[in-house]
Amino acid sequence: MDNFTFYNPTKLIFGEDQLSAIKEQLPQYGKKVLLVYGGGSIKRSGLYDDVVAVLKEAEADVHELAGVEPNPRLTTVQKGIDICKTENIEFLLAVGGGSVIDCTKAIAAGAKYDGNVWDIITKKAFASEALPFGTVLTLAATGSEMNAGSVITNWETQEKYGWGSPATFPQFSILDPKNTFTVPKDQTVYGMVDMMSHVFEQYFHHTSNTPLQDRMCESVLKTVIETAPKLLNDLENYELRETILYSGTIALNGMLSMGARGDWATHNIEHAVSAVYDIPHAGGLAILFPNWIKHTLEENPARFAQIAERVFQVDPAGKSDKEVALEGVEKLSAFWSSLGAPSRLADYEIGEDKLDLIADKAMAYGEFGQFKKLNKEDVLAILKASL
Repeated sequence: MDNFTFYNPTKLIFGEDQLSAIKEQLPQYGKKVLLVYGGGSIKRSGLYDDVVAVLKEAEADVHELAGVEPNPRLTTVQKGIDICKTENIEFLLAVGGGSVIDCTKAIAAGAKYDGNVWDIITKKAFASEALPFGTVLTLAATGSEMNAGSVITNWETQEKYGWGSPATFPQFSILDPKNTFTVPKDQTVYGMVDMMSHVFEQYFHHTSNTPLQDRMCESVLKTVIETAPKLLNDLENYELRETILYSGTIALNGMLSMGARGDWATHNIEHAVSAVYDIPHAGGLAILFPNWIKHTLEENPARFAQIAERVFQVDPAGKSDKEVALEGVEKLSAFWSSLGAPSRLADYEIGEDKLDLIADKAMAYGEFGQFKKLNKEDVLAILKASL
């Protein structure tokens, strides 16, 4: 395996009825708080009232930024930055899913930066500092509650990029499975596709001697596969929500990628797709990932065959690694389809007319991907196979 340094300072507060922990955590950061949330689901569920009540008990001076989009936009980030600078905000609290947390990370970094926050997101500048922030998670999906990464969309220029900094880890994250009970079926499915995709991105590498990392990745995938159908038939089952919530965090908190650098090409392509069409991120991943696998299969057929055997129970007897791998891809696609995930770009009414534009967006920083370097022709081939 490769040399590595692991760093993750986020305090994870996991379990039922943990919201009161805000009162214990907040005093060390300050009482001028910006509460960041999305489109109103936390008000319908009652979580908003509960959070506000705890903040009042902590004697916090609360300001609010509502309306964070599913693909959080630069304009919303800027609104938050303006509030932070005008009101001298000391701490941010993100209440929602990965989009709300990603937006909060950008606000936290932008509030400490004198220039345009888009410079940070496009890596023209580095976020050496950020306002401290915490999270109350409501959706098992992105893992943003325990990592430093964020993805922001500039809708005006149709660009969407991932970025991060050691300064943008949450100080704490509160994960109560009950707060995910009201997540509808489709969003629950998207969340599980997202976390599985994160594991795949870290699994496909060329580093040797990673038996433990492989088994850890495979374990998360098998756990999600076993749990998903049960959860979709019982959306308010605490134990099932608990398992999926924890799986989403483990899938992208850095533990699975110690000692090996994953691929992340599929995410880059999907970011380009949703920058142009504003589709659900995980929906795009469900469509693109099987086609990325087919396109890159020849790089290391044994690697794909291994996961096909161990996770998707493909019988290798009498088959080549490539045949085993392809059977595994079909089982992956069938599994995601059985959950209700999309399988073609046509499911979002996406045709060929803007594929060249999408490919150009994906190529903004040149060739990409660690498992296989992709050029524009590769991207177009994957997109066309996904139609």
